[in-house]
Amino acid sequence: MTANLDDREGFAAFLLRLRGKGIVNKELIAAFEATPRRDFIPERWHGVAWAEGMIPIECGEAIEGADLQAQVIAALAIEPGHRVLEIGAGSGFTAAVMARLAARVVAAERYKTLTEQARLRFETLGLTNAFVRQVDGTGGLPAEGPFDRIVVWAAFESLPRHFVDQLSSGGVMIAPLGPPEEEQTLAKLTKLGSRFEREDIGTVRLQPIASGIAAVI
Repeated sequence: MTANLDDREGFAAFLLRLRGKGIVNKELIAAFEATPRRDFIPERWHGVAWAEGMIPIECGEAIEGADLQAQVIAALAIEPGHRVLEIGAGSGFTAAVMARLAARVVAAERYKTLTEQARLRFETLGLTNAFVRQVDGTGGLPAEGPFDRIVVWAAFESLPRHFVDQLSSGGVMIAPLGPPEEEQTLAKLTKLGSRFEREDIGTVRLQPIASGIAAVI
């Protein structure tokens, strides 16, 4: 089986799983289809690029399975004029997908290697509205806000109230909430005035959010 056929079959299986979860948004599916996932992961994992499980990447990190990424991006309900902040760029894949739906995406990443790789991938794909910063993402990016959507791929132990000021009115933030090393609640937080309205939309098990930036890698 050729790699190309293998990839197409993997993507087809991914679409069937999404349909089973009720995710049928055409723009979202087109954004995933237009973003070559294999180019965002190490070669030895190409055969499972569209699988449900997490995939190891450089710097000892991993990216979420394609299904979870799609569920979260679908829940964000990104519109063409939106400005999006992502905490935890990883390989850059989800930022690239969201850049096809939004006006601007800024991704924060603590590892220099991952930051540089993501930036190169955005350039290769011609995504002029996707940006990545090597920063401590625990406090967001207040200087570049406000944002219409914020997504965090690491868990907070408690409600991250300090992000309220970085959201536009009616803006949405999705983040895991709960203790490290245990199952966490995936929360959809909508800004109402100066507070969040919370809706729990699932459970995940992700790494706790880490402060600081990596000094070497």
